[in-house]
Amino acid sequence: MLFHVYGEHALAQWGMLLVVLVGLILLNEFARRTKTGGAIMFFAIPLALTAYFVAIAIGARTGAQWALENQTHLYMNGWFHYAKLYAALTGCIGFMMIKYGWGIGKEHWFKPFPFIIVAINILIAVVSDFESAVKGWNSWWLSSEGVWLYGGWHNVMNGVAGLLNIFCMTAWWSVYSSKDKTDMLWPDMTWVYIVVYDIWNFAYTYNCLPTHSWYCGIALLLAPTIAALAWNRGGWIQNRANTLAIWCMFAQVFPLFQEVFKDGFFKFNWATLPVQYPEGIATIEQIYEAAGGEAAAIGTTVTTVAANPTAMTVISALALVTNAIALGYIIYVSCKRHINPYKEDVFVDQKYYKDAAARIAQ
Repeated sequence: MLFHVYGEHALAQWGMLLVVLVGLILLNEFARRTKTGGAIMFFAIPLALTAYFVAIAIGARTGAQWALENQTHLYMNGWFHYAKLYAALTGCIGFMMIKYGWGIGKEHWFKPFPFIIVAINILIAVVSDFESAVKGWNSWWLSSEGVWLYGGWHNVMNGVAGLLNIFCMTAWWSVYSSKDKTDMLWPDMTWVYIVVYDIWNFAYTYNCLPTHSWYCGIALLLAPTIAALAWNRGGWIQNRANTLAIWCMFAQVFPLFQEVFKDGFFKFNWATLPVQYPEGIATIEQIYEAAGGEAAAIGTTVTTVAANPTAMTVISALALVTNAIALGYIIYVSCKRHINPYKEDVFVDQKYYKDAAARIAQ
């Protein structure tokens, strides 16, 4: 069992997980199928939100009460969330440029852009994992978002797994537009990469975004994976960028939707905690009291309250092992076929690859 989802709030937790999953799938379909949908989701809404974020920042600096009490300012003001949001949006826009042939999007030299932006997103998460290891080694520590994290070897293993995952992306120049112009395709990014990425990213959310991982670690990963395996072969990375950007925009504006506060308070009964908090909310309350209550500041550490890092360790180890195996397989195939796996396609014998390649615009 990875989460506390079998108590009095189980129906709300499981029900909202399904709502988020279906919502992300539908919004991704709206964004990918037409230029209008993509423009609304990744140009119009982000512009409006950027103005909103700037207004909050200015208001907070000038001491405006509405800004100081704004939930985005209080709970989503760390570097990671803004970096992740705008990196994901950059990916969405770049992918649209490739699939529609806008500007530099039709140039051959621009084709490695998907690899570059995905690698940047992975590195952001890797830094976050290592940050948790350094700041909270075998102890609870209070992150800039007001979440109690527990650091240790799990962070190190998953950080290394993330670095390996970057090199599991093959055929950097082999990205194309689909025949119907609905998708940017990366045929060599088959189920092999999708699986090892999902394991690594789930471990990351479980380690570093524990109060959010029920949604961003399960629903947010399942949404693009379901689409890619069921009806959008070759389009997984576009699905992933779209759903990630959509979720980040939502979570940045409405963090209370899923948030559990540093004192254990939560607004909605579908908020969910993983089992590294052994007693759920009670564990957070114990950490809060041990840290001095309201005096607890960002970076505060607590070693007197028990944690349960077993699940984090197992999942992170699984991420490290599976990514190492995937990379080893890529090296094996590349040596056998005498190819450069980053310039040529590796998984050409897989049905997934063939189905995706059949969708490429000629």
